[in-house]
Amino acid sequence: MEVLEQIPTESELVLHAKLLFREFMWSRITREGLIWCRVEAAPPAAPPALTHAALVLLKLGDELENMRPHVYRNIAKQLNISLAMEAVVSDAFLYVATEILSLGITWGKVVAIFAVAAGLAVDCVRQERAAVVHTIEESLGEFVRKSLVPWLRRRGGWGDISKCMRTVENRTQTHWISSVILTWRHLLKMIYIYLMKYL
Repeated sequence: MEVLEQIPTESELVLHAKLLFREFMWSRITREGLIWCRVEAAPPAAPPALTHAALVLLKLGDELENMRPHVYRNIAKQLNISLAMEAVVSDAFLYVATEILSLGITWGKVVAIFAVAAGLAVDCVRQERAAVVHTIEESLGEFVRKSLVPWLRRRGGWGDISKCMRTVENRTQTHWISSVILTWRHLLKMIYIYLMKYL
């Protein structure tokens, strides 16, 4: 499913990143049972073209966070930063995001960046520094502008992330089939050994 029929502009890609981040962040804040009282807390509805990309991003984020739950929680504590100063939070996020992409860009790394940003947002809400969340969103947008726009444009925009879901689903099915085949091979081997022993 394509996000847009034509290649999105830089400003559209940045706006889409922010909308996707709001969906992602909001899901993490509510999952933690936290309440964000600011009026702009509820994410605006994503354009229909981004809805599928948002769902895929959330699913991939869930899988990533389930694989390494301690990595994407208590981000501020792991980075040893105070959430009182917006510039410190922004610099820390940009540093981590740059390090994540230091060896190249993949959708998995992009999802990891969203997970780190959302983890920081959860820390901010938990420590009653909800105003800093806007800084994280702006920092993510700036990072996308500087580091991801050319990569995203080559892929036609955020909708390309949907290909990851098909890959994950195919890999799961392939893994299941491989497991069945290996189990049968093991069983046949055991039957053969058993028969050779007693015949």
